[in-house]
Amino acid sequence: MTINIGLTGWGDHPSLYSENTRSENKLSEYASHFPVVEVDTAFYAIQPVSRYEKWLKETPDSFSFVIKAFNQLTGHDRESRSVQEARDLILRYEESIQPVWEAGSVHTLLFQFPPWFDVRKENIRKLRYIREWLEPYPIALEFRNRTWFQDEYREQTLSFMKDQQWIHSICDEPQAGEGSVPRVLVPTHPEKTLVRFHGRNTHGWNKNGRKDWRKVRFLYRYSREELTEWAEKARELEQQTPELTLLFNNNSGGDAADNAKQFQELLDIQYEDLNPRQMDLFNF
Repeated sequence: MTINIGLTGWGDHPSLYSENTRSENKLSEYASHFPVVEVDTAFYAIQPVSRYEKWLKETPDSFSFVIKAFNQLTGHDRESRSVQEARDLILRYEESIQPVWEAGSVHTLLFQFPPWFDVRKENIRKLRYIREWLEPYPIALEFRNRTWFQDEYREQTLSFMKDQQWIHSICDEPQAGEGSVPRVLVPTHPEKTLVRFHGRNTHGWNKNGRKDWRKVRFLYRYSREELTEWAEKARELEQQTPELTLLFNNNSGGDAADNAKQFQELLDIQYEDLNPRQMDLFNF
């Protein structure tokens, strides 16, 4: 049984870095703290192969990447595409991640769908296409629409994910209407389960009309009591899945790294094979 703890992205975690750490050195230093990271930039653009090659050089062989799907693949741009156009886009995305795949460092490809991606035939068909096209890869599915887990569809959704071998991306997030999903602690993949902590800022979750909505949405610091409750759930999930990976995304106020460290302490986990920690020669 393996439990991995990490963060979504490595740029915005000031508590991990010294004041002198340059942005281009942050991943290397991040990898001295955690064994896994989510590549959030892949959501906004298909990254060049050279960038993945650079990231591999900056991390140890045991380090792994949860690579988000490009937002056009998940329909965040609201554009209509033919099956062939979608297939071509998948191929571009697949080509970009080949260095990480060939190095054995892909933890998961994460498909996080938008709040308007509800349970309907055309969306189920889209999921089938994606799973077929990316057949060799471990891919995770995260919903942002609660219709998938309504009473009449919950068991069908979970059964579909098991049958198609989607990794369940379990969410801890505010319960703020249709654009949020309940916490469903059910693994659906024979090898891996993903948990993503988005915070519990109910007031800020649906503030998409604001210019700073991203900052407001993930502004939350988990209390020790909340993390203790989750530590118990993590131990329960550990008995049901060979590899459990938990990623903290509540970083609008810089809380993710601290919460991840707290969680690691609560679970009494020590990671080996990390990058050497940077030493401050004047701090002794």
